[in-house]
Amino acid sequence: MTEFLSVIADLFNPENLIRLGGLTLLLIIIFAETGLFFGFFLPGDSLLFMAGLLAESEYIGVPVYILIPLLIIAAFSGTTVGYYFGKWAENYLKNKKENFFYKRKYIAITEDFYKRYGMMAFVVGRFLPIVRTFVPILAGMVRIDIKRFLFFNLLGAVLWIVTMVMAGHWLGNIFPGIINHLEWIVIGLILLTSIPIIISWIKNKDILTRE
Repeated sequence: MTEFLSVIADLFNPENLIRLGGLTLLLIIIFAETGLFFGFFLPGDSLLFMAGLLAESEYIGVPVYILIPLLIIAAFSGTTVGYYFGKWAENYLKNKKENFFYKRKYIAITEDFYKRYGMMAFVVGRFLPIVRTFVPILAGMVRIDIKRFLFFNLLGAVLWIVTMVMAGHWLGNIFPGIINHLEWIVIGLILLTSIPIIISWIKNKDILTRE
């Protein structure tokens, strides 16, 4: 069992993913993690950071100025697909009985989220693991205006991709040995991006626990 878990952990290690599938797998994962509901567990932040480290290497054979636009397209496309999936899901779920996995109050929480943070939720959400997967889906479910969604979707994608990729690229050039300490970087990213999630959960605690 321990060996099996070790294999799974190695499989989803960002460095191993890039070494295994290169640019193609990287683009597929970023697309899936930013809009397909089953992609929430994928390591988007650390993958982008690692992509910056490995740009122009044997694993990612393109320079950063080409890599970044390709990743932006993947992230923007994934989130757009998530939005339209959300619109379809809303039509399907509105007549569905509530169960353990689906409750209408989750839709109410989403509407409150957008009312509270406005369209900047799409930008901030890009930097939140798990949240960036479900935010576009829920946006489609509550039918956020598509033109405004696409604008802030693109803005969020650009800021997220450029920040994470260039952080890896610059730090890799300044500190070549940083690749040997990726696990600590990943832990730090998770801790930082979890803070807004915790704050949001605390604010919506009454809604979540309401009968």
